Amino acid sequence: MTNHHLNAVADGKTDQGRFAVRVWDLPTRLFHWLLVCCVVGALVSGSMGGLAMRYHEWFGVATLSLILFRWVWGAVGGVHARFANFIKGPRVVLKYARGLFRGDSDRYLGHNPLGGWSILAMLASLCFQVGTGLFSNDDILTEGPLVYLIGKDLSDRLTTLHHANKWILIGLVVVHVLAVVFYRLVKKEDLVTPMVSGRKKWPEKAEDSDDQKTMAMGIFTAIAIITCLFIYGIR
Repeated sequence: MTNHHLNAVADGKTDQGRFAVRVWDLPTRLFHWLLVCCVVGALVSGSMGGLAMRYHEWFGVATLSLILFRWVWGAVGGVHARFANFIKGPRVVLKYARGLFRGDSDRYLGHNPLGGWSILAMLASLCFQVGTGLFSNDDILTEGPLVYLIGKDLSDRLTTLHHANKWILIGLVVVHVLAVVFYRLVKKEDLVTPMVSGRKKWPEKAEDSDDQKTMAMGIFTAIAIITCLFIYGIR
């Protein structure tokens, strides 16, 4: 581990006697808040129907690009953004869950074991949602951009799954928000500020996440271009 990674801030501690560790790199933070905007936009435009479905489709494609980026970034991004850093086995997850309501339960700099699996569940649900949306139809005016590749019966079945998974996704989002509130009120741990500023107060030195902004921009640009070419240039 290099001194660069060990050095949480230039001279050490914050004014509260804790180290300010950069836990979330800038690409991870941008991904998080852009995904929030896209998911909200997709839900609102999808509920409006009619001409707003065009925006629903665009929000869906943007969401797909962001999700694909996150899967890649989970392998090559900042240390705390990597799946290997926060995806734990069943034994660790159960141990953490049992001590969740105890004051002396383990604390994690990045995602905790339960949070890590909830992130994976949300990403999987979003993948399924945008994937089925590409082949869905509303039997009136709107069809997904890839619906012509499959038959009407299969499109109808995928449309049903698309609508059903919407409620699973909403449920996961609600659980995520409630967890943030729980940690703030019960565990006295602020999860929102670090996702805005990138830094989290920690009682000891820990490895900073490198921003790697240039690499992240290159990866996302490539994914967005390939995604759009595949969806809109496949004809």
